[in-house]
Amino acid sequence: MERAFGVLLAGRYQFEELLGRGGMGEVWRARDEVLGRPVAVKLLLAGGVDPTAAARFHQEAQTTARLSHPNVVAVYDFGQADGRLYLVMEMVQGHSLAEQLASGGPLTPREVAAIGSQTASGLAAAHRQGIIHRDIKPANLLLVPDGTVKVVDFGIARLADDTAAALTSAGMIVGTVSCLAPERVLGKDAGPASDMYALGCVLYELLVGHPPFRADTPTALLYQHVQESPLPPHSVGVELPVELEQLVLSLLAKEPENRPDAEGVADWLSAPERWSATPSAGLTPPPAPGRVAAMDRTAALPAPTTRRSRSRNRRPRTVAISGIAAAALVALGFFLFQPDPTDVASGSPVLPSATDASVPPPPEHGSATAPAVTVDALAVLSDDPGVLLSQLSQALSDAANQGRLDPHLAHDLERKLSEARDKLAEGREKGKDKTKDVRKRVRDVRHKLADAEKDHEFTSTAELDRLLTHLASVVEDDS
Repeated sequence: MERAFGVLLAGRYQFEELLGRGGMGEVWRARDEVLGRPVAVKLLLAGGVDPTAAARFHQEAQTTARLSHPNVVAVYDFGQADGRLYLVMEMVQGHSLAEQLASGGPLTPREVAAIGSQTASGLAAAHRQGIIHRDIKPANLLLVPDGTVKVVDFGIARLADDTAAALTSAGMIVGTVSCLAPERVLGKDAGPASDMYALGCVLYELLVGHPPFRADTPTALLYQHVQESPLPPHSVGVELPVELEQLVLSLLAKEPENRPDAEGVADWLSAPERWSATPSAGLTPPPAPGRVAAMDRTAALPAPTTRRSRSRNRRPRTVAISGIAAAALVALGFFLFQPDPTDVASGSPVLPSATDASVPPPPEHGSATAPAVTVDALAVLSDDPGVLLSQLSQALSDAANQGRLDPHLAHDLERKLSEARDKLAEGREKGKDKTKDVRKRVRDVRHKLADAEKDHEFTSTAELDRLLTHLASVVEDDS
């Protein structure tokens, strides 16, 4: 909301520039008038945060504020003003790793090791205090000009978890879909190992240039996190030391207990001279749990040699999952995921946005396109209301991020769409007709959008109009 320029928040923070906007709120460059220093203020959206979630936010923010580490963006203050929660952090000059990847492509193994070591060091400090990040991704890792890595957004993802739980009885998962640990996909709580899996996804992307898993839809991608094994980086032409590849793949282990901890990873990556000069003839097994920290720290090893690809067409090994796990994956119904936010000036921290997607049958192997649920003007739209509701959720989130839809209204509409998906999932699970409930919520969304357009709070597109019309016709035809 541009009109917030010049606002004095809590009688102290003078807003100067809007840096980014996401599904949960806005980030502003501001000036602390008391201490005379620049700060970044995350201003969360009003509404949708119940007293329990607000209390949790204050608790997490207070804990995070005590987390003093050179690789963690410092939290200075937090509170609630005019019905909105806010978080005040240090202003970091630099750019995110997402921007780095977009502009420069993959990094060298030693650059990746330096970034991984610093990130793991920041995570280790947080994990020692019982703080879980829940949304490690390239956009939440900031690179300062002197090479320092700063982890941003501790505590925000937990608040999103609590908010989502208040919005839907089906349960939702908050996190970036390309970095979501298998246990989180299956509805389990996040733990330190979940952060390490996400770090593994980040390191893989920094080495290869794309995440370890890619699919046509976010839900197919979620299935791959549980079902598939990633292609080893060397098999797609990346030259890297055997041990570094081994470490990255161990971070991507399906079972949390098989992943090394943050302290061990930080320690090992901080000294690449430990890497062996002997290339492996084949992929070596991942280290046993906790063994990364126990690697030889004393031997004077020569500079690491690299391994070249022997098969660019090697398929990922299929990981068998139990019938119970597969049923759990389908029974979850719907997932709340967060695409990387739009780039903002100076790589300053930004708020993640959130949308939903329903879980489809297992996807075919080998898909290599980026996840998307957007609407193509020429594409044939699905007749599955669940798919259409997910596409509408994504489209409205995009509209809010692009400034075409009031963020508060977008939040309210997302709640309506979440209710519609819940009713649809309930009907399918129990064999009951919930079309009437879904239809009512779809009509509410259409009416609210029509009113918003009249009030100049919403600007539609031809693709979005087409999606709305088709969704309405599908739920009407189901009657």
